[in-house]
Amino acid sequence: MGELQTPQESHHILYFHLDRPVQLTCRLDGRGERYGGVHYPGHLWVLPAGVTGQWTMEAPADSLVLRLSPLLVRETADGLRLKSAQAKVTPAMRVRDPHLEYMGWLLRTEREAGYPYGRLFVDSLAAAIAARLLRRAGHTTTTPHVSKRQLPRWRLRTVCDYIRGNLDRDLSLAELANIAGFSVSHFKPLFRQAVGLPVHRYVVECRVERARQLLLQGDRSMGDIALEVGFTHQSHMVRCLRRVLGISAADVARLGRGEYFSR
Repeated sequence: MGELQTPQESHHILYFHLDRPVQLTCRLDGRGERYGGVHYPGHLWVLPAGVTGQWTMEAPADSLVLRLSPLLVRETADGLRLKSAQAKVTPAMRVRDPHLEYMGWLLRTEREAGYPYGRLFVDSLAAAIAARLLRRAGHTTTTPHVSKRQLPRWRLRTVCDYIRGNLDRDLSLAELANIAGFSVSHFKPLFRQAVGLPVHRYVVECRVERARQLLLQGDRSMGDIALEVGFTHQSHMVRCLRRVLGISAADVARLGRGEYFSR
């Protein structure tokens, strides 16, 4: 509540309002027009890199604050076949965008759960947010572009082997793109085209399969298995196993012990 001066940032800053409605105004770089009105949950403000904001709030305001890398925006623009001059994020004042709002709530849920899906999930959402901001600014290709590029099989095999060999680590999208020899913006769609799943979903399914194998052996606790295959905690592993396999982790362990066949 009151007045707040946000610092100059090298990153683009997005503010997703989460709390109850509040009257709020903002002036960019301390000059020019004031933007304001009632701020409702889901409303979004975007301050491009280097732009400061002077905020006046009539009540306490709770926001999810995201810092988006300009490098990611440039790489995303390259993936969309935009000119370098178009790789810009423009200010957005108190707007509703269903796509950005949906991703904001996903990030809030992920944060409150302790980031169970790790950096890959957050990286994927960041790239999607960058693409949406560029499209909101009207930066689209003049003609539809259908890429004929494919992820070579040997590169795909290298990436998949690397994922399976590092399931216990918090992998990043940039790390896997580098292994494949592509930029993040090119790697994401090429991997999905080759595998049929987004990268973070593929990693989760690899973890589920490895957890299933260890549970069937029946010689380790669920907590130890969850950590060994890269889940943040046991309950996250249990949820993922049920979603992917359709049965619970306990049922998998019983299968391993032969309990369903003892009679």
